[in-house]
Amino acid sequence: MSLQNKNDRLLGWSPLFIRIALGIVFLVAGIGKVFAVGPKATGMAGFAGFLASLSVPMPTLFAWLVGLLELVGGLLLLVGLFTRYAAVLLAIDMLVATWLVHLPSGFAVGNGGYEYTLVLALVSIALVFSGPGRLALEYAIFDHELLPGNRSRSEPAGEVDA
Repeated sequence: MSLQNKNDRLLGWSPLFIRIALGIVFLVAGIGKVFAVGPKATGMAGFAGFLASLSVPMPTLFAWLVGLLELVGGLLLLVGLFTRYAAVLLAIDMLVATWLVHLPSGFAVGNGGYEYTLVLALVSIALVFSGPGRLALEYAIFDHELLPGNRSRSEPAGEVDA
């Protein structure tokens, strides 16, 4: 097997590690918002109050939308189901958080800046382009990635037949 073929086969595993990293981060954040437990336990009332302080309209509705998105989206990324859909919604979530909350504080995360949310947004966008990778529930259940118009078997990103 040539080095190029070996590299192409390994490339299909990269999204798995991205999904695990993002999935854990968003799942923990979502659990903290929805169930008020864990290291990011703000609870729905606390998060809605924070959104209200930013003059977000309908803060309770948006608190629930964001909390459920981060909870369910994080879980979907972890298992590799509807990966591209979850990733695009989570990227939008982080871009809005960057714009509304963190941008005025500058770059450094230690000062409340946008460093962390920008990384989460960009890595989410990378998943939108790469797809779920080899080890994903989408391939295990449906034998292909769940994309509009994709009804036949397709190979995970980076996989090349030898």
